[in-house]
Parts: sequence; C-alpha cells; structure tokens
Amino acid sequence: MTLSTFTTVASYRHWRQAARDARKSVGYVATMGALHDGHLSLVQRSLQENDLTVLSIFVNPAQFAPHEDLDTYPKTLENDLRLLAEQTVEGRTVSAVFAPTVKEMYPSGITQDPTAQKGTFVEVKGFGDEMEGKSRPLFFRGVATVVTKLFNAIEPTQTYFGQKDIQQALLLRRMCRDLLLSHPTPENLHIVPTRRDHTDGLALSSRNTYLSPEARLVAPKLYAALQSAETAWNAGLTKAECIEKAVEVIRGAPGVRLDYVEMNDPDTFEALDGASIAADGAVILSGAVWVGTTRLIDNIILGDANKIWG
Repeated sequence: MTLSTFTTVASYRHWRQAARDARKSVGYVATMGALHDGHLSLVQRSLQENDLTVLSIFVNPAQFAPHEDLDTYPKTLENDLRLLAEQTVEGRTVSAVFAPTVKEMYPSGITQDPTAQKGTFVEVKGFGDEMEGKSRPLFFRGVATVVTKLFNAIEPTQTYFGQKDIQQALLLRRMCRDLLLSHPTPENLHIVPTRRDHTDGLALSSRNTYLSPEARLVAPKLYAALQSAETAWNAGLTKAECIEKAVEVIRGAPGVRLDYVEMNDPDTFEALDGASIAADGAVILSGAVWVGTTRLIDNIILGDANKIWG
C-alpha cells in the first residue's frame, strides 16, 4: 500500500475499516513530528511486527503549560513524510499518516490555561503526580487525554513508545488496562529501548534541535550522570550514594542545571527508599536537567528491563 495522509478522523476511519475487512494488523506510532532516528526505530519495530503501520503527527496543546514551548516546537511535516516514505522492512512500508488539526482533535476547543479548559479530559489519578509529574503538573493529563483520543481514532493492534519517556509509556499502559481498551490491549503497548547518539550517548529528542553548539557539548552529561549512578548501584552502594554520584557529574558540568535524579518504582512511580532491588524486579533511574533554556530527560532501567519493555 502507498503512504496515505489523513487529516480527519472520518477519512482515516474509512481506511481503517478497509484494513479491518482485509484482516490486516495495524501497528501504530504516536509522535509530535520533527522525526529523528528514535521515532524511526519505533516505526521499524512496527513494520517488523504488523501488516500495516500508521504514524500520527500532532503537536498536542494540552500537554504544554502556558510558559512552555508550544509555539516554537519544531514542525517539519514535509521532511517527516519524506523520512517515513524511506522506511522499509521486508517489503513493508509505512501505510498511513494521521495528521489532524487541533480543531479535529479538540472539538470543544483547547487552551493552554487548564483553568479555562472545557470538554472531556483523562487523568490517571495518583500516578501522574510523581517523577516528571512533580516538575510538570497536569502534563500527563494532557498526554492521557490526547492518546486516548488517538487510540480511539487509530484503533491499533499494537503500539510502540520509546523508553526515553518511560513514565509516559508505563502510565499509558496502565491507562489501557484501567479503561479496558481493546485497541491496544495493555500487553500490546510496547516500550522500545532509547535510541542514542552513537558518539556520546545523548538520548535522541526533537528538543535537541534547541541546543546551541556549546550546549550540545555538555548535554550528554545527564546520561553520564545516570551511568555513574548505575555503576555505583551495581557495586552495592546505597541509593543515597548512587544519587550523589550522579549529582557530582551534573555539578561539574558548566551550563547544566539539575532538576532531579531519582529512583522510582515502575508500577507506582513512587520514589524508592533505597532497599535492594528484588531479583525479579526493576527500578527506574531517571533524571532531568536544564541545559541553557532546554530541558532534557533520560533514564536507565536497573534490574530486569525485559519486564518493562514488552
């Protein structure tokens, strides 16, 4: 099938019904565009495992606070479509792109001011206030709302999210379970390991384009800090000592300002008390920093990451 681009739910659903009638599985990758190799690794995984692959491109206003970068978020639709057209696995190529307008996704309208928002929103209560949620209140409300809408529109057989946004991916898996979704089921929401720059380990992100040449040189310090904490943990140091090892790396990096480094439970997202990881368990070691005016996040899974990826 050739790459089709849809801007309305109605036109996409006509295509989706044809796929259903043909008994074709549909893999799905949700993005905000400005595609890079991290996104494309998700696309490649979908192409490997599904008859058809759909990608959405939508910059979601509801997950940006009023002071955040909605207006300047990179928009590169023409280049994104070119990159997608080049993707192929065993003769399969991307089948469709869903690129709706804001009005299509938010029929009741949307504003970045949560107190003025009207309409239906989705919250994952008790889980969206930890980790990233502490630094970005209501962020996960915006994510859960738009992804619920996208899942309802796309009706994916399987869907793929990157480990870089680990809390987001795990929270959405919980949402699928709590809302009894069938497209996808929780088991069919897959988390794919973070794709990194092969020279310095920086996690690929659309926001990396904001970094000045000087900032780009120190941006990998976040991953280096997490690696330092991981090494300390594997050597048997306490949680507090591991966190301090990471903080030392950040503290020594000019132009890098620490937001947080923490170890959290992958089910509750609560900060751990420093007890040893169970043999069959996993812990999220994550962090966020400001490099100039750009906020970067990253994480490493301590323990059995296979229990998280899926």
